[in-house]
Formats: sequence, C-alpha cells, structure tokens
Amino acid sequence: MPVEYKDYYKILGVAKNAKPEEIKKAYRRLARQYHPDLNKGTDAEQRFKEINEAQEVLLDPEKRSRYDQLGPDWERYARSGAPGGAPGGGFQWVFTGTPGAGGQDFSQFSDFFRTVFGDVGGFGGAGMGQTRGRPNGRARGYAQQGEDLESEVDVTLPEAYRGTERSIEIRGEDGKSKRLDVKIPAGVKDGQRIRLAGQGAPGARGGPAGDLYLRVRVHPHPFFRREGDDVHVDLPIALHEAMLGEEVTVPTLKGRVSLKIPPETQNGRTIRLAGQGMPRPSGGHGDMYVTVKVVLPQKLSSDERDAIQKLAAHRAGENVRSHLL
Repeated sequence: MPVEYKDYYKILGVAKNAKPEEIKKAYRRLARQYHPDLNKGTDAEQRFKEINEAQEVLLDPEKRSRYDQLGPDWERYARSGAPGGAPGGGFQWVFTGTPGAGGQDFSQFSDFFRTVFGDVGGFGGAGMGQTRGRPNGRARGYAQQGEDLESEVDVTLPEAYRGTERSIEIRGEDGKSKRLDVKIPAGVKDGQRIRLAGQGAPGARGGPAGDLYLRVRVHPHPFFRREGDDVHVDLPIALHEAMLGEEVTVPTLKGRVSLKIPPETQNGRTIRLAGQGMPRPSGGHGDMYVTVKVVLPQKLSSDERDAIQKLAAHRAGENVRSHLL
C-alpha cells in the first residue's frame, strides 16, 4: 500500500516560511482545539496526532530541512537518488536524530513519518532502490515535556465570592478517563487561570506531561457589579425614605445588612459599606458601594397631591437649575 505524503504546513495552517514562533503558536492553538480530553469529536484524536507529528518535524531544523528538500515528490527523489542520494543509486538519507538519552518512539506517527525519519535506515525496500549508507538503527532523541493545554470553567459571582468546586474529566495516556475535583478559590477573578500540574498533553520520548490551565469565566450578576475587589449595587429607595431618612435592608454577596439612609439623600449618592466586597488573596475583603436610586411615587391620591402642592408653594422661590443659567 503506497505511503501517503503529509503536508505538515497545511496541517498546522502555516506558511512554508513560517518562523518557529508562528509554528509554536499554531500548534498550541490546534492542540487545545483537538486534544481528546477537551474535544469529544470523532476525528479529534486523529487530528491531534497529525498536529503533534507536524510540529515534531517543523520545529526540528534538521527534520524540517530534509522534509522541505523532499517535498510532495519524495518518492521520485527516493528512486532517483536525489536530493542526497547517489546518482543512479538508492536514496542515502539516514536520519540519526538529535543526540540525547533514550530512544525515540515513532509508533504514534504516520507511516510517512516513520518511513522518512524513523528507524528504517532512510528510504529502502521494493521499488525504491537499495538504501546505501550506514543503518541508523533506532533513531535517538531527547525527552520533551508535553504542551500546556487550556480550557474554561464557568462560575457565578456568588460562587466566586465564597469559592467552589468543579469536576472535570481527563483522559489519560492509556485512554482511560479520570475525574478531577478542582477547587476554585474564593475571590477568583474573571480570566484568572488555575494550574493543574501534569494534566496537559503527554510528553514525548519519556518526557513529563504538560500542565492544564483552567481559565475562569465569572458570569455577570443581575444587579451586582464587580470592579477589582469592590462590588457595586444600585439601591432603589422611596421618595420619603430619601427625604426623611430611613434604615433599609441591602443585599450583599455575604447576606443582607442594614444601611441607614441619611435624611435629604440625593438621587445618585453613593454610600460605602466597608469590608462587604470580594475576598482578597492577601486577606480581608474589598468594599461595597451602594448607589441610591430614588423612585418617584406614582398614582398619587388627592391628599398626596395636596401635600406636594403645599411643599411646592413653600419652596416657590427655589431654582434647582440656577447653575445651568
């Protein structure tokens, strides 16, 4: 069965002149998208293998150089002995790998990769000419840590206030799934990352696994607004409460507390409640800021209208818009 050519640049979605930084960025993005622990699609595992194979070649200067020289016509070059082969003879390319401890495991890579870079001593076999040059035995390489992966976890603002837990499912190298209980710390911020050491992509050639980072997304609350470690809330109060003063109940993320509204409180006034904000990592809490929203009465009775008219008569000389004139 013919060996299928792999276009590693197309697999990673990068140009042929892409720099290592671009290749790494494309690999990390695709690895997060197709990692079997995070993507349950039917083709996710195969795509993940292709992505790893592509970065293995394109981030290794020696492999990439040889791969670029071969190109899609690699079989024709193998038969003709060029590039790198003796004229009229077989292909002499022998990959020895980067010196280092341990053997390089290519079992998870494609037939194309193993044929070109694996432990077959370069191109050889029926129909491809006799391979000349020393056999490389088993290619050698160095252990590499697996890539870090990232996923998201959603929490509500009250959960972020008190801290919570989430259970996530991780698939191990043996294909078996395991469940991890992750603690979300009190006071966690939107966008904050939680590190799960050793739960990322498997390492190569015996290297350690990468880490898994959970990025926290804190959902907006219906009436609380968070700014740093402080919490803001709009508090509706009645007209008479604003004018005469009143003690009212205010909701906080910790529970209900009492707040004294001073007499003659203007609409839009903000009152600070110390220590009623979000927990701080260093200890203590932020503050809560309550903004008063005066609600005018509706469907006035005749007695209420009379009372307001009397108030208007008493304050007839007052011009609250004088500063605009």
